[in-house]
Amino acid sequence: MSATPASPQRLIVGISGASGAAYGLQLLRRCRELGVHTHLIATPAGLLNVHHELGLDRDALEAEATQAHAPGDIGACVASGSFGATAMVVAPCSMKSLAAIAHGFGDNLLTRAADVTLKERRRLLLMVRETPFNLAHLRNMTAVTEMGGIIFPPLPAFYLKPQSVDELVSEGVERVLDLCGIAGAQPQRWQGLREAR
Repeated sequence: MSATPASPQRLIVGISGASGAAYGLQLLRRCRELGVHTHLIATPAGLLNVHHELGLDRDALEAEATQAHAPGDIGACVASGSFGATAMVVAPCSMKSLAAIAHGFGDNLLTRAADVTLKERRRLLLMVRETPFNLAHLRNMTAVTEMGGIIFPPLPAFYLKPQSVDELVSEGVERVLDLCGIAGAQPQRWQGLREAR
């Protein structure tokens, strides 16, 4: 009897209206390399930032995903826990989207999919992008953490001595994929300080 081939992993990728669209784009591209099916939800403000920061329009961004969903399509497959996605990442995550997720306000497909991810006890990573934080931001991040989500600001690992912005983004994406349990993720593992010679 031959073994049934394993189904590909499925990752929901949200892109909302905060700076850092490169993380969402790189996440989609890396998932394609790893054979992970991606379901993209980009909000109108997210698309605005993708265009401003990366020079891509909606069609070019959506072409990077396995499947793209309109944020108003509340009937999409990712709106149900029965869909069975491996995890969800919002990269970047605006403070508006964070607030909606923290308070269960599923007013669009992105926040509904995040709510579903939490209720199904799956991994939800929010690459929150704002500085400095006010008290509402901090309380919302605490609420998401208490519900089982992971707050993952895209902070650079300077100790790895990156040579470019692309290296910073790529390393952040590898860490996110690793936390999501995506097979093939290759974050650089810290080996400890070595004595200067």
